[in-house]
Amino acid sequence: MRILLVEDDAALADGIARALRAENFAVDVARDGIDGQHLGETELFDAAVLDLGLPSLDGIAVLRAWRAADRRLPVLVLTARDGWSDKVQGFKAGADDYLVKPFRIEELALRLRALVRRAAGHAGERLACGPVTFDAGTGQVERDGLPLRLTGLEWRILSCLMLRKGAVVSRSDLAERVYEGDAEVDSNSLEVVIARLRKKIAPAEIQAVRGRGYVLAEAGS
Repeated sequence: MRILLVEDDAALADGIARALRAENFAVDVARDGIDGQHLGETELFDAAVLDLGLPSLDGIAVLRAWRAADRRLPVLVLTARDGWSDKVQGFKAGADDYLVKPFRIEELALRLRALVRRAAGHAGERLACGPVTFDAGTGQVERDGLPLRLTGLEWRILSCLMLRKGAVVSRSDLAERVYEGDAEVDSNSLEVVIARLRKKIAPAEIQAVRGRGYVLAEAGS
């Protein structure tokens, strides 16, 4: 899961990004509204965390611009503004959730996973593919009822494919959803990680679809 964080407070942005990365998210950070709007319109993200009090362009204007450009990524507004009118304005502009500062990072991570899950069309939190289960609420991955040890990159690849089980995810879309924007990705690195992940989740299968991408399926399907 790749998150866009638009927050002008450098210390807070660094702290949130560090904490979300510890929860296995990939995080890109924009420090003002103009950069945030540009990234949200040109890059592929699973969700955005958007402050309202931004320099250059305020958060409401950024959100309206995204929606006007038909960018449908889930947006969680994160702000110190706790008035009812501020919340109404945020939701009218197209926000999907609203969290007031100060907050706990665990709640932010929980809400982000819920937004991504619902955007992928899943009502329930627990997803399964053969013996592999993914709790989209906590982020826990298990095989045969036992916790599966995954690197952050493996977790992002598997969660992306679990949320789209049975559907082909193109190589470019998968790469965009699991790497941060400034990451250097060589042509073979994604396949190397997928090969390692295949061994961990067998008999569930990550199948390569020639010329199209990857699909997660139960063995034999």
